[in-house]
Amino acid sequence: MYSLARGSSLKSVKGTNKLTFLKPKSYPISPKSHSGTFLLWVPRKGLYLFAVFYTFGNIASIGSTVFLMGPMKQLKRMVEPTRLIATIMVLLCFTLTLCSAFWWHNKGLALIFCILQSLALTWYSLSYIPFARDAVKKCFAACLD
Repeated sequence: MYSLARGSSLKSVKGTNKLTFLKPKSYPISPKSHSGTFLLWVPRKGLYLFAVFYTFGNIASIGSTVFLMGPMKQLKRMVEPTRLIATIMVLLCFTLTLCSAFWWHNKGLALIFCILQSLALTWYSLSYIPFARDAVKKCFAACLD
């Protein structure tokens, strides 16, 4: 079939029957994963910088879905009753992480809010997959019994 490599046109790939996108040779460093983690070891301000980069990376990941469905449809889906609480929790965790880094200067709170941010974003993302949150609830209920 065909494949699209970075900097080239569609190419035929033997043995496939799907449109496949080849991974580019060099990846840009995302603010959430690589740069933020490296900043943890910066003396004095490392955890604050990590919290900021981690939050901006998560905001970028939510913003990236705007290209899939458009900004207005994205905003409408974010406030649907099935994911309204998840959206509020994600935005609250974003805000509290940045507040703990910039205004409260509390490293412990910044780290806790980064962890909560990750959990809230996972729960928010699961709301887009049919029955995913129910499956996770049942899995945790079975583990706790």
